[in-house]
Amino acid sequence: MHDQTHTHWMEHALALAERAAAEGEVPVGAVLLRDGEVLGEGWNRPVSTNDPTAHAEIMALREAAQRIGNYRLTGATLYVTLEPCLMCAGAMVHARIERLVYGASDPKRGAVSSTFHAFEAQGLNHRVALQGGVLAERCGERLQAFFRARRPPRF
Repeated sequence: MHDQTHTHWMEHALALAERAAAEGEVPVGAVLLRDGEVLGEGWNRPVSTNDPTAHAEIMALREAAQRIGNYRLTGATLYVTLEPCLMCAGAMVHARIERLVYGASDPKRGAVSSTFHAFEAQGLNHRVALQGGVLAERCGERLQAFFRARRPPRF
């Protein structure tokens, strides 16, 4: 895919991250596409739903699977504003996602290139192609602004 396409869909994911922020959730957004068609969208909702699995990626995967009537989402690309955690990476493997494109790295919990390389684990029956750093600065700044606003300054 072209850089313009990645930029367009990451901007869409950033708009979904804004929905999360408006709901008091960590601003992460995700959009899942196949053949240029949006199959599912999601934004973080674990606090509002009391569901620890309600990450943006999981919400997008759930919507897409319901829409097409199949949990296998072969040929799909998932755009997400933050490097996925181990749970979300595992769900992508199970769903047979073709490609993951993410924005900002997560040096504490990122499980595809930062703290762990989940897609490279031995024994997997599916490999997810990976591209990170798309609009990384904007994605990272959005997260930093959210946390700055919630945490009092230290003296």
